[in-house]
Amino acid sequence: MKIDLSGKNALVGGSSKGIGKAIAERLAASGASVTLMARSEDLLKSIVAQLDTNQGQQHQYLVVDFSNFSAFASQMDAYFESNKVDILINNTQGPAAGGAKEKSMEDYQTAFDLLFKCAVHTTSLALKHMQSQQWGRIVNVASVSVKEPLNYLALSNSLRAALVTWAKSLSMDIAADNITINNTLTGYFDTERIAQLNAQKAKKMNVSPEKVRGAMEAQVPMQRIGQPEEYANLVCFLASQQASYITGTNIPIDGGLLKSF
Repeated sequence: MKIDLSGKNALVGGSSKGIGKAIAERLAASGASVTLMARSEDLLKSIVAQLDTNQGQQHQYLVVDFSNFSAFASQMDAYFESNKVDILINNTQGPAAGGAKEKSMEDYQTAFDLLFKCAVHTTSLALKHMQSQQWGRIVNVASVSVKEPLNYLALSNSLRAALVTWAKSLSMDIAADNITINNTLTGYFDTERIAQLNAQKAKKMNVSPEKVRGAMEAQVPMQRIGQPEEYANLVCFLASQQASYITGTNIPIDGGLLKSF
């Protein structure tokens, strides 16, 4: 299957590293013009310079801090005044790890701003153009923990669950406009985030990070952790015309990790 996104403009959050970076690269390779968003300007500059431009794409970047919602919202308002987005990938860094008893009300509010409000605000802005042209693709990068919560990721479990149920509600309102919205439920992938979480676990358990990673791999039926490029292939498909009849779904990409249906 050849996916052709030429002429499409994509906005990809959290795209300086890991899964977000791989998604941006895959969309660009399929012909889309990509705007990257993240906190590190140096990393963003480097990635933009390397993105595929064989189909005349024009790539750019925005330096944003998803954890500062008021500033982020203002930047998005300004961006959409002069830019139109056909493909929106809502993706941010994850909130701090920790159990439910460890977290304060302020922690939950911060995570709400990060994981929910950023996505909802950006989507509301992107929808104006999508509805006017009667075509659009929205993908929310979520987690398998919305189906099987991980007790050491209480903030992520809670607020990502809010995001995916909101997306299901929205999907019914925008389907007639030929706009799809889907959630990808992330399993274990070889990213900086996983390395950080494993290091924290290792310290708490007084074992090596390698032992923690080995135990993680053993939980996955495929006996390995996924590569960001594998994730990007799914997102690119969901962003394409070939996925025109798929909306309102939660699609796990986890090597078979989830035990639930």
